[in-house]
Amino acid sequence: MIKKNFIGIDLFSGAGGMSIGAISAGVDVKVAVEIDKYAAFTYQANHPNTTLFNEDVRRVKINGICQAGKNDIKILFGGPPCQGFSTSNQKTRNKLNVNNWLFKEYLRLTKEQNPDWVIVENVKGIVETENGFFFDKINTELKKLGYTTTHAILNAADYGVPQIRNRVFIVGSLHGINYEFPKSTSKKYLTVSDAISDLPRLENGANTHELDYQNIAQNKYQLSIRKQSKKAVNNLVTANADLILKRYKHIPQGGNWENIPVKLMGNYKDYTRCHTGIYHRLVADNPSVVIGNYRKNMLIHPTEDRGLSVREAARIQSFPDNFHFHGSIGFQQQQVGNSVPPLLAKAVFKKIIESTF
Repeated sequence: MIKKNFIGIDLFSGAGGMSIGAISAGVDVKVAVEIDKYAAFTYQANHPNTTLFNEDVRRVKINGICQAGKNDIKILFGGPPCQGFSTSNQKTRNKLNVNNWLFKEYLRLTKEQNPDWVIVENVKGIVETENGFFFDKINTELKKLGYTTTHAILNAADYGVPQIRNRVFIVGSLHGINYEFPKSTSKKYLTVSDAISDLPRLENGANTHELDYQNIAQNKYQLSIRKQSKKAVNNLVTANADLILKRYKHIPQGGNWENIPVKLMGNYKDYTRCHTGIYHRLVADNPSVVIGNYRKNMLIHPTEDRGLSVREAARIQSFPDNFHFHGSIGFQQQQVGNSVPPLLAKAVFKKIIESTF
């Protein structure tokens, strides 16, 4: 059997969660495109051999940079901006949001590169946005370009990620292959404690980049994720005001803002309109809720009265400990929350590689 080489192009790459999954599965990621300079800096620092376009995807022409040889299988992958499709965003969840049309650039570069496989990832909300207009358009246009497409909603927790996170994947084959999505690999969901119990104890506002681990690795997940690291990095925690810390003390695991005494919510115009995800304290023995904009949502550590550190959130996303985030704490938090969990991506790519032979 002739050995095939898998080469990848990562569009809307962010910090590089999807690329980590691809590389772990055996894909050589040659090119990445990311407009945000801080996410791009993090990507390049962790993937120095990848050609990175830190610019607007609408101006990018990859052309000959990612040449495919006779035995190469080219995979174009990525997640167009998802905020406009999220159910938590009701203001610009429509056709008027210009970012919702960036999938056209994905299609343009698919036509330019003619990859053997394409993967489009996004939030579950894209299926319902504008009665499925964008979701249907992506499928229809890929089929016009000659791709056989399949799609599914996958829960990251089914693939070894300690987080309940549902994402839509559209996978297209240029060679008529009906891609079958990977079956769950988790007999039992990993928990928040499984993910972070060995990490350093931290205070509100902690800002030390590198610290010793609190414990030896407590389980297979921790062993695997810290395999190439001797210390924990990105131990940064938002410095919350005293009033917020007082609120934290009233919230049990699994609780939220509804557990906070009314007298401590006086600065809200109408605190009863808070989303149930606001001031949510994670449950140590359950998988995490979605790690999205966790600073804005005030996600609380399960046993300490503070927000999550960047590294704790990265662990819950399944980033390896040797992946370092760069920029201010706010940019690091955004990079973690916006990422595709690497272990979820790895499962999708492994199945593509299996389907190719």
